[in-house]
Amino acid sequence: MKFKFIEEKFFKILMLIATFSVFIAVASILYTIVSKGWGAMNWDMLTKLPGGGFYIGKEGGLLNAIIGSLYIVGASTVLGLLVSIPTVFYLNVYLNKKSKLAYVSRLAFDILFGIPSIVYGAFGFTIMIYLGLKTSLLGGIIVITLLIIPIFIRSMDEVARELPKDILDASYSLGATRFETVKVVIRQIAPGIATATLLSIGRAIGDAAGVMFTAGYTDSIPTSLSQPAATLPLAVFFQLSSPIEEVQGRAYAAALILTIIVLILSILGRFITNRFSKNKI
Repeated sequence: MKFKFIEEKFFKILMLIATFSVFIAVASILYTIVSKGWGAMNWDMLTKLPGGGFYIGKEGGLLNAIIGSLYIVGASTVLGLLVSIPTVFYLNVYLNKKSKLAYVSRLAFDILFGIPSIVYGAFGFTIMIYLGLKTSLLGGIIVITLLIIPIFIRSMDEVARELPKDILDASYSLGATRFETVKVVIRQIAPGIATATLLSIGRAIGDAAGVMFTAGYTDSIPTSLSQPAATLPLAVFFQLSSPIEEVQGRAYAAALILTIIVLILSILGRFITNRFSKNKI
């Protein structure tokens, strides 16, 4: 009895240490970004394009990288949802749970989930060279879409697999078709879809390796899919490598903008998840 008590106390202390360590790590990252980036933050950083001497400490801002990131993330999220939602429904409504195709598909998506983004970027770059294409907004959108599709599918699939079989049976017993049953499933897994979307956006907007090869970088805002596009992670990467202190500060300002965008999306995702959870049928 005494041993069990000591064991419980030991693991409780271990969990507290782990929790505190994570909190300290996150707090340290946020402190570094805010303390070094806030001084370089101003209205011009949010509303102006890079000027002629921006990368040596002169006038300009990061509007090109902000808009480019939103373009790529927005388009890739929509495309990812259009591919992922039908796939999840096929795996969980149309296929038997013990189907070999479903097992192999989930295994494949697990593997794709763990592949580094630089591999996706290199793959996209190879295809673009083969087709004679240049770095462009379209290339970045396609590669980021491929990157987040496994995240979408596996996140939503885990929620759909926990759906009680009685709900499907009840729908079929009322004469509903499989397609009509999908509507019931959508309502039940809506919080999971919102969470998967949030995870995917966080991965997409913070990726640098994939877009470096495919989207390129530019000081202007792209007006077509064939033009290169800048992103905030690349703005951080390029400016942080500068020996000029003021430019390094702008890199941290870009990181701060990126963090604020992710924070806003996280709060929005929580709100949507809670709203769907309260209105589940």
